Amino acid sequence: MSPVDRTSHNLPNRATSESQPGPGSGTHLRHLLGIEGMDAQEIVALLDRAESYVAVNQAANKTSDLLAGRTVINLFFETSTRTRTSFELAGKRLGADVINMEVAWSSIKKGETLIDTAMTLNAMHPDALIVRAPDSGAVQLLSEKVNCAVINAGDGSHEHPTQALLDALTIRRRRGEIAGLKVAISGDVAHSRVARSNIHLLTTLGAEVRVIAPPTLLPSGIETLGVTAFTDMRAGLADCDVVMMLRLQTERMQGSYVPSIREYFRFYGLDYDKLAHAKADALIMHPGPMNRGVEIDSVVADDIDRSAIREQVEMGVAVRMGVLDALTRQAPTRATTGDVDGSIGA
Repeated sequence: MSPVDRTSHNLPNRATSESQPGPGSGTHLRHLLGIEGMDAQEIVALLDRAESYVAVNQAANKTSDLLAGRTVINLFFETSTRTRTSFELAGKRLGADVINMEVAWSSIKKGETLIDTAMTLNAMHPDALIVRAPDSGAVQLLSEKVNCAVINAGDGSHEHPTQALLDALTIRRRRGEIAGLKVAISGDVAHSRVARSNIHLLTTLGAEVRVIAPPTLLPSGIETLGVTAFTDMRAGLADCDVVMMLRLQTERMQGSYVPSIREYFRFYGLDYDKLAHAKADALIMHPGPMNRGVEIDSVVADDIDRSAIREQVEMGVAVRMGVLDALTRQAPTRATTGDVDGSIGA
């Protein structure tokens, strides 16, 4: 199955600022499992749809009934505050019924049990499942067992597509265009699903992407994704327009990948000294949660003239409203039997 399973290939041509699709316009996707495999038109169509929700979120009345009668289930096998809350707000502001489920992954180790979970939820006829799982590929497996739309909210070290979309929306609003920008993604690249989704998205939209990490945190063959790898942070940041920092994901590490936190910050923590090698107006980004003093200095993170970290959080709700809209509002009526056919709507 493609990371983006479609009910139609008739996505609109790239929309300009003069012809942005309003909420609900354009065709819909079947699932959003990853950025890999999406083309530029599909990505831009989602960004334009999300853009239309930014003003909605800034208005006094943020709610609508666009998804009234639709049911969205947040199915999180990993603890998450930021992403789950963002999806929950997005669903509620569109008028959907939103149910939150947190399930211990320890009880879902076997594929058969995951399938049982999927079949149980499928019998409740949700319109969308938003799934976070600690294992790469688990979300796609689940998507093959249900009739409704499935949105990947992060699976292992594989992909986190809505994070990449919100990062892209933030960059586009600050810089106007993504094509031609030099973007440095720095930190724990090896364990980062955010890095992978951003690499796919940014290179597809024409940005030059660099990855910066110690050798132990650089996946072998990362250059095949169309990026340039650096182990010297100052060299990697040279002349960059955007600096995207990644969290050191110690919870996914078995063994020691860095000598010490102090040494890691010395060589790979973003401070003003290293930032001086990027462009003078380089944008600072971080997907959160931040480890202050580990991958980024607090003063840099809170620099209101350079940091877009808070804006990333704001764009997250708009992106998730856009994705839910695209996947559910114009979706055809799902099958109403308990039988699951992966070809439904595809």
